[in-house]
Amino acid sequence: MYSLKTEHSFDSAHFLKGYEGKCSNIHGHRWRVIIEVMDSMVGSDGQTKGMIVDFATLKEEVRKETDAFDHCLIIEKDSFKQKTYEALNEEGFKIIEMPFRPTAENFAKYFYDLFVKKGYNVRQATVYETPNNCAFYYEV
Repeated sequence: MYSLKTEHSFDSAHFLKGYEGKCSNIHGHRWRVIIEVMDSMVGSDGQTKGMIVDFATLKEEVRKETDAFDHCLIIEKDSFKQKTYEALNEEGFKIIEMPFRPTAENFAKYFYDLFVKKGYNVRQATVYETPNNCAFYYEV
């Protein structure tokens, strides 16, 4: 089995609504996203001869998807009062609403599913919330 991985990072803020502790307050992270793909064979001809995927293509896709979250506030849908959301939008803040609580675990599954939909044979998606703490998602 062949496997390769690439990563990209982004800086953003989030908070965990309903959480009892420091993470209930808005705070920031440098998130690292690592996508690992696999295949039992490498290409036999053309541009991807000897490769399972072109690193340049995979790197660009990971960068594009992670850059969308850079320097924004990531929130779970409906976690702000409407007035708060409107005020922040009026001030021009970039807010991204997700259909899940923005945890490393949920982001690992989000990126896994996203790259599977893009046609990659994803082995695992890993998301670091801090340099020492990460979550990963894979299917067996």
